[in-house]
Amino acid sequence: MSSLRRSARHIPQALAALVLLLLVIAAVFPGLFAPGDPLAINPADGFQPPNTTHPFGTDGSGRDLYTRVIHGTGPSLLIGLGATALGIGLATVLGFVAGLGPRWLDFGTSRVIEVMLAFPGLVLALLVMVISGPGAFGATVAVGLATAPGYARIIRGRVREIAGSGFVEAARVQGRGRMRILTRHILPGTARSLASLATLGLGQAIVWVCALSFLGLGVAPPAAEWGALLNDGRQFIATFWWLTFFPGLFIVLTAVSATVLGRGLAKTTRSVS
Repeated sequence: MSSLRRSARHIPQALAALVLLLLVIAAVFPGLFAPGDPLAINPADGFQPPNTTHPFGTDGSGRDLYTRVIHGTGPSLLIGLGATALGIGLATVLGFVAGLGPRWLDFGTSRVIEVMLAFPGLVLALLVMVISGPGAFGATVAVGLATAPGYARIIRGRVREIAGSGFVEAARVQGRGRMRILTRHILPGTARSLASLATLGLGQAIVWVCALSFLGLGVAPPAAEWGALLNDGRQFIATFWWLTFFPGLFIVLTAVSATVLGRGLAKTTRSVS
């Protein structure tokens, strides 16, 4: 009975992993799911509701929305992954500097992190985009920098926790060097936390990237990208609901799946620790 309960607890994580796997396949090989051209227009088929020919309906130019949503998976995931990698990379540097450095360096780094956290994340991303400019690259940099402070504070706490643990103190007593302690104890212990943190952050990054595209600051139309598709359909939301429903559904599915999988990894990390 207990084994069945344990298996049942892993079902959400398995479903989330399956959804993310299918999304990754769609991002790399969109033609497997939607072989059509996402930019092909046919004005005679404009604003058709979902039907057997067009499962997600069509937009005002007669473009098949299903094809555009599937082909929009690649840019949305790619920018989200890039922003997450940038944020985690910068946060790792800040977190290790603050967690392992002398008191004055920890104090200074922590104050910088707190100042950045004083700004709401999306507002900070918008401020960065004023400097970097609109577009896919600007959205990646903006979201990456905006998410870094939150990651850095978590990583700093984890690094300080491991550095003050009993097994690290025992390694110091045995005369192990700082580099050996770093590579054999602190880095492996932090890596497990980074994996769950990155998975949790991916969903947030994709939502923010799509929000920037929705505001017209990310991927420019007529390119197929979920946030841009939402922007295209927002003026018709009261009459042609499918134009925003299906791109929004894919954003929600991706964010929820990444969050569920990330929380599962976080629980596994805590149990291992």
